[in-house]
Amino acid sequence: MAAPVSSAPEAPPSRTVVLAVHYQNDVLHRDGKVRVGLSADMDEERARVVERASALLTGARARGIAVVSARAAYREDGADVIQNCAIFRNVATSGVLRDGTWGCAFHDGLGPVEGEFVVKHTRVNAFYGSPLEEVLRLLGATRLIIAGISTHSAVEHAARHAADIGFDVIVAEDACCSATRQTHDASLASMSLIATIMTTAEAVSVLAEESARARH
Repeated sequence: MAAPVSSAPEAPPSRTVVLAVHYQNDVLHRDGKVRVGLSADMDEERARVVERASALLTGARARGIAVVSARAAYREDGADVIQNCAIFRNVATSGVLRDGTWGCAFHDGLGPVEGEFVVKHTRVNAFYGSPLEEVLRLLGATRLIIAGISTHSAVEHAARHAADIGFDVIVAEDACCSATRQTHDASLASMSLIATIMTTAEAVSVLAEESARARH
């Protein structure tokens, strides 16, 4: 008699963490100096991103889902800015995102709340040279919902790195932006091979489902 075929063990339920990337004044505020994600005159887009980001963070916290904030921050003298390519040379010469300044601070309403982890880094990729992976493992994360600025730069870097080290990745696309819609859309299309692209409302629904499962 043939041995019974055992069914594969069920995968453990996902544990989701929201990763909020670069919701900082220099990057998001109208008076900020970094224009990779938003130009100064993109007020409608800026308001949309702030609204969606707030909805994502509020939705996570209301359901007991951990939020980790990643911020780019450099020494006042800029000595920790590498200058091997244009983006870092611009950071060095413009003096943006200097630790302790208004520009480096989180945009009003989009920063961490008490008890949440904040990760500082000095590259485009929030994982590089930072304790981000260690923090996510400590939180027991298996799935990340990533949102932030800019879509094609810091968000895409984080999403690709996260996928490479084994996380299930969701990108909340309307809580992200690039300085042009074409760049934003092209980045989302590229990331669709390594991440699930959702709206913020859809991502919050995922969080609600996970929260409901955890209660039963």
